[in-house]
Amino acid sequence: MNKRVRFGLIGTGLMGLEHIRNLLLFPEAEIVALADPTPSSLKFALGLLGPHADSVRTFATAEELVKHAKIDAVVIASPNHVHAHSLKPLMASKIHVLCEKPLCSDLEDAKRIAAQARDREAVFWVGMEYRYMPPATRFIQDVHDGRVGRLRMLSMREHRFPFLPKVGDWNRFAANTGGTMVEKCCHFFDLMRLIVQSEAVRVYCSGSMDVNHLDERYDGRAPDIIDNAYTIVDFANGVRASLDLCMFAEGSEHQEEIAAIGDKAKLEVFVPPGELVFSPRVPLGGPKQVEREIVPVPEAALEAGAHFGATFFQHRAFLDAIQNGGPVEVTADDGLKAVAIGAAAEISAREKRVVELAELDEPRPVHRRA
Repeated sequence: MNKRVRFGLIGTGLMGLEHIRNLLLFPEAEIVALADPTPSSLKFALGLLGPHADSVRTFATAEELVKHAKIDAVVIASPNHVHAHSLKPLMASKIHVLCEKPLCSDLEDAKRIAAQARDREAVFWVGMEYRYMPPATRFIQDVHDGRVGRLRMLSMREHRFPFLPKVGDWNRFAANTGGTMVEKCCHFFDLMRLIVQSEAVRVYCSGSMDVNHLDERYDGRAPDIIDNAYTIVDFANGVRASLDLCMFAEGSEHQEEIAAIGDKAKLEVFVPPGELVFSPRVPLGGPKQVEREIVPVPEAALEAGAHFGATFFQHRAFLDAIQNGGPVEVTADDGLKAVAIGAAAEISAREKRVVELAELDEPRPVHRRA
């Protein structure tokens, strides 16, 4: 068996708990430290650890955990707007890092962290769970293997529930999240880059807050996060991609749908239930030849998280990178590029115009909605 990896977790909210449940499935992973400024969050996390909780050290801050805990790796699951602060004591260390998406809520912070990560000896991994849902992983491989022929169009749809309540209601404001197109949709922009195998050159986003959170007030402030949008992304290799997001469609049968269309066929994936649908082109008027397949997901992985088994498979790859020198599959630069596309979409929605990604190359503040 590989040497055990001692883990610390920074942030023990909903996503932190998901990481704990998944790490407990790996005998080579040992959770030895937790950091969170909210005592109730730490209490829930310790409860998940059961009999192992007595040997786990707890801290209020990332700085204290990094200074005093003996760890080999850390998972950053703190709120978006404190990722940069949580990462600060880690960047010069030899501790392996898995930082939840988005890399940072602010584009300039993301640029700085990505630059620092390039020079680290230890693993730096950005948590992009959607890559690791087994049906999505299979879909991506099929597209890369040429099953649809030459890819020309890629469409994604997420019709889901509203943002969940979080400690301090931090996720109701774009100043904290980076905006919905950064906070939520960086997952999809990362998938677009991975599937298309090219870089985004321009973005157009039409979106607003039309249904959710309209009557909510926090210390007199009204939420300002997009709850529905259409986004089109043009890529350098000529492929165009779209994202249809709705966060007041919790009754939908499928939460995520992705379709890749090439010059030979169309391939779709639906989550849940993890169904792949392959539709090759046929002669005009000829019979359709649709093939359907359910991609299996281990029950333990499904039960350990809310991302259709993805967090389990992401941790398996992360541990392989730490223990065996396996590839870092989601780099800090991948995280940066997903944030950049999301930031461009936020600007586009606010200013109602096409945004060229080149506009974001020069350091400048990304103004968010008031």
